[in-house]
Amino acid sequence: MTDELKKIGTYEGRDVLETTLESATGVKIAVISYGAVIRDWQVPVAGGMRSVVLGFDRIEDYPDHSPSFGAICGRVANRISGSRFVLDGREYRLPANEGPNHLHGGPRGIGRQVWDMEVLDKQAVRLSLTSPDGEMGYPGRLDIAVTYRLTGNALRIDFSAETDQPTPVNIVQHNYFNLVDEGDIGGHTLQVPAGAYTVLGEGLIPTGEIKPVVGTPLDFRAPRRLSDETGDPIAYDFNLVLDTGRDPSLPVATVAAPDGSLTLTLKTDQPGLQVYTGGMMSIPVPGLAGRHYPRFGGLCLEDQNFPDAINNPHFPNPVVTPERPYRHWCEIEIG
Repeated sequence: MTDELKKIGTYEGRDVLETTLESATGVKIAVISYGAVIRDWQVPVAGGMRSVVLGFDRIEDYPDHSPSFGAICGRVANRISGSRFVLDGREYRLPANEGPNHLHGGPRGIGRQVWDMEVLDKQAVRLSLTSPDGEMGYPGRLDIAVTYRLTGNALRIDFSAETDQPTPVNIVQHNYFNLVDEGDIGGHTLQVPAGAYTVLGEGLIPTGEIKPVVGTPLDFRAPRRLSDETGDPIAYDFNLVLDTGRDPSLPVATVAAPDGSLTLTLKTDQPGLQVYTGGMMSIPVPGLAGRHYPRFGGLCLEDQNFPDAINNPHFPNPVVTPERPYRHWCEIEIG
């Protein structure tokens, strides 16, 4: 263990380690080895520092109470219908952990395990994990690496995964953002320049149909508040189809705090963006610094492949192979 890593708990007999990245602009991001979780993200504002993500001070609360706060989710994040898929003529059965469906890699997905952690410098850390062949029902060994690098107010996240046989992969970073540090996110505004969405059926499973957002409540091409006319937060949990041929240097999502004090931008190379406003949140224990996290307490922006892509051949192909490994990047800037 280096000076940059400190032990903050244990899980399944392994030490849970933490390091804090700090940039020249004063941003501080705490990363832990359990789930490769971003435990805290603090940015300078007038009057001091503000925490802009949801997390826990007690490591014990993550396995018991976390709805993937700040975690790296997978092997296949989001939902797989019926907890099954067919690949190369063989059916694979996965554990169901959301009704009949499989969510975020199952009850022991990669976001619920202790990763290896290597501090690269004061602004960067690399985490790695090997998922063995057959884990959670998935074929193939999968060697996964995630690097967090903080530059100024921007966090770049690079994902990679290599396998020894074809297997589906969809890895996401699952922060819950709240730019005002307390209460719900109904007063935030969101803009996503996406012209279409994947239609959902029962259990939030895509039907396979892709429709234009025009004329629907899912049209975020212009900034839109995340609350209704009475000020109550709206329960969103859907995937937007990001425009193909877009300039990757431009944000696919922009979020503004209600008071205008902070703005978040997200850039990615992925084809989809899951927007979830925390409508299923129920957190019975204190969060960071003793905060109470209410329903709708955080906004998730999960840049990803489409949900249930493995069961929809016309969706972007989620299968990686030894010759075609998984690569994915995103950049989140808050200031």
